[in-house]
Amino acid sequence: MESIQAIKQRFGIIGNDPKLNRSIEKAIQVSPTDISVLVTGESGVGKESIPKIIHQLSHRKHGKYIAVNCGAIPEGTIDSELFGHEKGAFTGATATRSGYFEVADGGTIFLDEVGELPLTTQVRLLRVLENGEFIKVGSSKVQKTDVRIVAATNVNMFEAIKKEKFREDLYYRLSTIEINLPPLRERKEDIHLLFRKFASDFALKYKMPTVKLTDDAVNLLVKYRWNGNIRQLRNVAEQVSVLEQNRTINGITIQNYLPSTGSNLPAVVNSSKSESDFSSEREILYKVLFDMKSDLNDLKKLTMELMKKGSDSDVQKDNEHLIQKIYGEDKDEEFEAAVEDLEVLSLAEHTDADESVVSETEDKYHFAEEIEEEETLSLHDKELELIKKSLERHSGKRKLAAAELGISERTLYRKIKQFDL
Repeated sequence: MESIQAIKQRFGIIGNDPKLNRSIEKAIQVSPTDISVLVTGESGVGKESIPKIIHQLSHRKHGKYIAVNCGAIPEGTIDSELFGHEKGAFTGATATRSGYFEVADGGTIFLDEVGELPLTTQVRLLRVLENGEFIKVGSSKVQKTDVRIVAATNVNMFEAIKKEKFREDLYYRLSTIEINLPPLRERKEDIHLLFRKFASDFALKYKMPTVKLTDDAVNLLVKYRWNGNIRQLRNVAEQVSVLEQNRTINGITIQNYLPSTGSNLPAVVNSSKSESDFSSEREILYKVLFDMKSDLNDLKKLTMELMKKGSDSDVQKDNEHLIQKIYGEDKDEEFEAAVEDLEVLSLAEHTDADESVVSETEDKYHFAEEIEEEETLSLHDKELELIKKSLERHSGKRKLAAAELGISERTLYRKIKQFDL
């Protein structure tokens, strides 16, 4: 088994970071097997080097090695690219075509940006991983292939699974062994080393003297965030090598080639939601209502204590915590004011002495009209009274009385006879 340093020299890997060395060590250890490997890391960290190491150190090194960028193939044709198609399977399929899995039989296939695969293609890939079987587009014949799959992605796979963009069972089949490459900002000691290597390569390529960095320029490179990682550092080295006439680069000059990424000051961001946080106005209103209900219950309890004991000093002493909770720091003044208002509502026991006091008290409602309720009369008595009053008003003239009562004179006569008038 080759050493880590020998592998670095063989594949052109620059750096002495412990995390980088651990990733290369894992690749060396897993290469003799046929286990599926998932390489993770940010874009530009050099994930494509790990599959090459695994293939060259495996027993498949004499077989084909095919690298496929899954994110660069259109969704409509990716199944045909990976698994092949039969003649006439779709418009433009003028001949039978072999896919990458068929061509790479006995070798290694590197699926870069595997997180970009469509869900339908993920199902086909899962079948290849499970039993090595696949079916060409437009065919019903099951074919076998013996390939080792090494996949790579810069996508957060757990987030993709949560959003249902990637199958969970496929992830666990691909990530039997997971190798993570650290970002360049975590390999600060390697940044200047990499820049010198790139500057030397470009000086040889463009036949010009190699650029050199001053101390302040090196400090700027080390402190920079490098969102594009090694790829971005290589581009900066190439720009400086081609554009600068002065081959000694200071901090001011190198700053012009570093895009501004804002402040690098650390910030504490709590992604978890605490109990005191509010995600909507509805929750704020609920809390206000619950607080008001709690205060109202406390006031009810305090009012009941005042009505029972009648002494505000005793109530203050026994319910100190309630008063503090309701009135806060100004509890004494507000509580006394509340007690004075409450005295109007206090209820005392009913006694005979109270009746005498009420009778002696000035009648505040003397202007109100007293209404005496008349004794309820029967219909017979009311009718008799009406006839009597009508006869009295018209001096016994029955014709006028009958007209007033709205009855005929004959009916009035019968009534008089009936009532013995």
